[in-house]
Amino acid sequence: MAKRTPKYSLHKPTGQAYVRINGKFHYLGEHKSQESQERYNRLIAQWLGSTFNADRESLTISRLGILYVDFARQYYRKNGKQTSEVHCIQLALRPLVAKCGREKVSNFGARRLKDVREEMIALGWSRTGINAAVQRINRMIRWGVENEHVRPEIYQACRAVTGLRLGRSEAKETEPVKPVLQADIDAVKPFVSDQVWAMIQLQLVSGMRPGEVCLMRLSDISLSGDVWEYRPSEHKTEHHGRQRLIFLGPKAQAIMQPYLTADRTRFLFSPEDAEAKRSEKRRQDRQTPMTPSQESRERNADPVRAPGEHYRRDSYSRAIARACKLAKVTPWAPNRLRHNAATELRKHYGLEGTRTVLGHSTADMTSVYAELDFDAAKQIMRSVG
Repeated sequence: MAKRTPKYSLHKPTGQAYVRINGKFHYLGEHKSQESQERYNRLIAQWLGSTFNADRESLTISRLGILYVDFARQYYRKNGKQTSEVHCIQLALRPLVAKCGREKVSNFGARRLKDVREEMIALGWSRTGINAAVQRINRMIRWGVENEHVRPEIYQACRAVTGLRLGRSEAKETEPVKPVLQADIDAVKPFVSDQVWAMIQLQLVSGMRPGEVCLMRLSDISLSGDVWEYRPSEHKTEHHGRQRLIFLGPKAQAIMQPYLTADRTRFLFSPEDAEAKRSEKRRQDRQTPMTPSQESRERNADPVRAPGEHYRRDSYSRAIARACKLAKVTPWAPNRLRHNAATELRKHYGLEGTRTVLGHSTADMTSVYAELDFDAAKQIMRSVG
């Protein structure tokens, strides 16, 4: 007996077209619209070809987002810890879920993705941030195809959405990240610990990332030779199978020297040491003697907030931000010190030499960090122009 084709029908209360397949209702959009007709034809073609998947057809954007975030929490991990990519994915999905959350994934496509992108522009997101968010949404859809939650043609349609181009959209542009002014660096010195100041100086001479300078231990450094070699226990691109080797010359060695200890597993720059030194200075500067009760008071063995074994990127950044506020200078973040180092290196050793020091795989990435040496261009044109 031949299959009886499910009918294209009208749902009078809502004015939508629908089709009932295998006992489930599938709403298609406005009745008699081209979109609803196309949607009906696709569902019937799948039903006739025995590729119809009721669960896939009823899956909503919100549900797909939940499934993908659950996957991301397990996938985006480094050394047993969840990476910041999970948070970035959640941020990217918020406008998508707010605008299309109740819609079925099977109805999603390039047009709806562009609508979500317009929502991001209205929220004031930057052009580069929007492009990155759209890429993350597309990765979620690709994951859905891989796990048979989404039809392949939906991913192909979404891939057709090109990124926003500079000057050709209403999305705001971000200012390029520039090196920190030397005056602003010097201004924070009185307001940071010796450990944080040493980390700042070490970044300036080595071009290290903030996370790399936070994790320095003697066990990760080879002291043989006139140039020391530092292999961070974890770094930004290790999940790509790349090695990171940082060379430390005489200036870097002099900065590190006061923090080298016999314990090779101890972190060089420790908040515990900074807090101990701060407490000692407070005792020395004390104007009134301690009362007997203060002298006999025992230290809390389990304080609510205890200093850690090493600085983290966020605690390092907070220490600098707090110092900028006290020094009354424009706030800056430690990742910008890498731009300072790259600019100086490029002036003296060119783009390729700077690339190897910073650990970039391509010169294009290095050019993002290094300011062009306009002084050299001026000198050339002064002679020939």
